[in-house]
Amino acid sequence: MASGHRSILIAGAGATGLAAALELARRGFLPRIVDSDAGPVPLTESRALGINARTLTLLSPSRVTDTILQEAQRIAHFRIVSGGRLLADIDTTRVPGPYSAIHALAQGHTERLLLGKLSDYEVAPEWQTAVETVSGDLSKPRVTLRKADGSVEAADFNIVVAADGAHSAVRRAVGIGFPGQALESSFYLADFRYAVPIDPGFAEISLFDPGMIGRLPVTRDVLRYISTLPDFESRIQHPAPVAERVWASDFRIHFRHVAMMARGNVFLAGDAAHIHSPAGARGMNLGIEDACWLAWLISEGREREYAGLRMPAVKTVLKQTHQLTSLITMKHPVAIAIRNLAVPLLLRIPAFRQKLLHGVSGYDTQSPPWIDGAL
Repeated sequence: MASGHRSILIAGAGATGLAAALELARRGFLPRIVDSDAGPVPLTESRALGINARTLTLLSPSRVTDTILQEAQRIAHFRIVSGGRLLADIDTTRVPGPYSAIHALAQGHTERLLLGKLSDYEVAPEWQTAVETVSGDLSKPRVTLRKADGSVEAADFNIVVAADGAHSAVRRAVGIGFPGQALESSFYLADFRYAVPIDPGFAEISLFDPGMIGRLPVTRDVLRYISTLPDFESRIQHPAPVAERVWASDFRIHFRHVAMMARGNVFLAGDAAHIHSPAGARGMNLGIEDACWLAWLISEGREREYAGLRMPAVKTVLKQTHQLTSLITMKHPVAIAIRNLAVPLLLRIPAFRQKLLHGVSGYDTQSPPWIDGAL
C-alpha cells in the first residue's frame, strides 16, 4: 500500500511521538499527531536529560542530530565519589563510532528540535486533543478524540501509535496491563543556575552511605542534582555562587513493562510500554528507539514484527537500570562496604568498563539495519 494512503494516528507529542512522526514523515507518510497537553514540556521542567550515542545515530538521517550536537553538553567523564574518595572516573568518549557515549540536553529542548524538523514536512501536533476511546476491530481501530473546544471527532485509522506516556489512555483503552513494582525510596531533584559558567563536561555521583547525590550538567550554567536524601540540598557543594534555584521535584521510581507491545494495529512505544529508573539515562532514548524501529517497520510493511523485535531491548534496559539503581540505593553497611571495594576493582578491568560504556551508549540493543555502518 502506498505510504500516503495509510492513515496513522500518533497519540502523544513527547520525544517518542515526535520521533515516530518525523521518521514516518521523512519516508513519505503524513501521520496525525495529537496530545492532551497545551504544548511541549517546559524547558525548565525536563525530567529527561541524557541523549546517548544510539539516539544520535537514529536521529542522524533526519539531521536532528546535527542540531542536538550544537546545543547539547558532551559528558566526557562519569565519576563516582564516596566519602571524598574517588572510586571511579570513566572516560565516556572512549566508545567506537562517531559519537561520545552520552550528551546532556533538556528533554524540552530535544522536543523543540524534533518539532522544528517535523514542521519541514508540514506535520504539526494537534495540542489539547485527547484520546477518549479506542474501539472496534483493532485491525482498523476507531478512535474518539476530544478537542480543546469540547467537540468530539471519531475516525478510523490503519495504525495507532500509543506514545502517550506512563498513564497511556490508548494502552488502557485496548486493555493492555502495565505490571511491575515501585521502589520504596523516593528520588528528589533540584536544578540550580550559577552566576558564572561551570564545567558541564562531567557527571558525578557522590555516595553518602546510605544515600547518594548525583550531579548532572543541564547547560553551561545550570546543574541538576538528583538524590535519595530528602535533605540533599543542604549537602550540595556548589561549584560557584548560586544565581537561582530553577526547578525542584520529587518522584517515585517504578519498574514496569507491558506483556505485549502491540494489539492488532495499536502499537505501544516509550513510557506507554515501559518505565524504569533514570539511572543510566535510558528512558527517553529507549522511547526514541521504539519510535524509529516502528516507523521503519511500518514503511517496510513489517509492523507485525515490532513487538518481537523490541521486547528483548526493553528487558535488557530494565535489567541494566535495575542493577544500577540497586548499586546507588544500598542501605546495608556490609553491602555498601563491599560495593565501595568492588567498584574501583571492576572498573579497572577493560572488558567490564567497555560493557558499562556499551550500555550507557545504548549499544546493547539491536543495531538499526536501515542506517549504514550503525553500531
